[in-house]
Amino acid sequence: MRDNYLFTSESVSEGHPDKVSDQISDAIVDLFLAKDPEARVACETMTTTQRVVLAGEIRGQGIMDTDGKWAPGLEQEIEDTVRAVVRDIGYEQDGFHWQSLDFENHLHGQSAHIAQGVDASGNKDEGAGDQGIMFGFACDETPDLMPAPIDYSHKILAQLAEDRKNGTAPFLEPDSKSQVSLRYEHGKPVACTAVVVSTQHGEGYDEGEKEAELHAYVKRVVGEILPAGFVSDDTAWHINPTGSFVIGGPDGDAGLTGRKIIVDTYGGAAPHGGGAFSGKDPTKVDRSAAYITRYLAKNIVAAGLATRCTIQLSYAIGVSKPLSLYVDTHGTAADGVSDAQLEQAIGRIDELGGLTPRGIRTHLGLNKPIYRKTAAYGHFGRTVDGDHFPWERTDLVDALKSALA
Repeated sequence: MRDNYLFTSESVSEGHPDKVSDQISDAIVDLFLAKDPEARVACETMTTTQRVVLAGEIRGQGIMDTDGKWAPGLEQEIEDTVRAVVRDIGYEQDGFHWQSLDFENHLHGQSAHIAQGVDASGNKDEGAGDQGIMFGFACDETPDLMPAPIDYSHKILAQLAEDRKNGTAPFLEPDSKSQVSLRYEHGKPVACTAVVVSTQHGEGYDEGEKEAELHAYVKRVVGEILPAGFVSDDTAWHINPTGSFVIGGPDGDAGLTGRKIIVDTYGGAAPHGGGAFSGKDPTKVDRSAAYITRYLAKNIVAAGLATRCTIQLSYAIGVSKPLSLYVDTHGTAADGVSDAQLEQAIGRIDELGGLTPRGIRTHLGLNKPIYRKTAAYGHFGRTVDGDHFPWERTDLVDALKSALA
């Protein structure tokens, strides 16, 4: 690892068109899991000017029968869920309005050929919902053990959204992006060299006193979120650098589920297996295995066994046990602890259930409607409604230490 360098990460707000799509897809996951905790869901969403389109495949008790017919009233419930998400984000614009947008539902039953390979049957345990590689990461740069640039980028936009909704910043509209560049010395972040914030705004906030008000507001928010001393006279500011940003959200650009996978994870500070999370029930290892690897990496760092940790798992569709487990502490492991020993220790912890899809879902309690809250401002390193997501717990510290003994 280099000791001295610049590193940058970006985030996008809940009103970004791709994030609107992610939140709708995860709201559908929550809707179906609330009806059947064992539901299978793969929901893709496309958003554009005054239109939302759902596609994908689903299966579950009380959702769709074997003939492909929806349960009574469910089609309307799906549409109501979609409109509620758009309303909660705050879109009441001519080009995208929760009440008047056109809605299409093209969800259909799950392929029987996928189901036969994934479902448990006889002596066969539930298999992975797909092949693939998944990565988790943690480091000691922030209290939540996240890389600092993505952590601050998320928090800036989350604060803008809160202020927009509570009336503190009524000139803001839902769509926005942030980017934070930090200078590292001896491997630790010490200063902010550049900030980019592009936020959708009301008419007139691109010139004169109103523009100055918006710029001053953004600088105040950034200064309150970043650690003391990080922002200085040397920090470069780029606030709405293209000028006017009145047309935004799905009216300004089409959105699709799963296009912000680096925003969702570690801001480029760690590898990514390529699979998106949103719209997928927790039998899909793209989601659940990414959560368990974050959980493992965070607990290793929280236990003081390393200051930086990357973990990889791999799976084959229909096969329950992972094909490989890889731990890399980037040369930061505690004295007397090796990466190979950490791999072996993880394998000794019975409560992890062998890191099978069912073992992961059971240990983390993933068969619950908790996913819409994950779909904006990152899946990791967050406290939502006063509590952490289950994969953010650090309750495996003692088990890891015991397994190493």
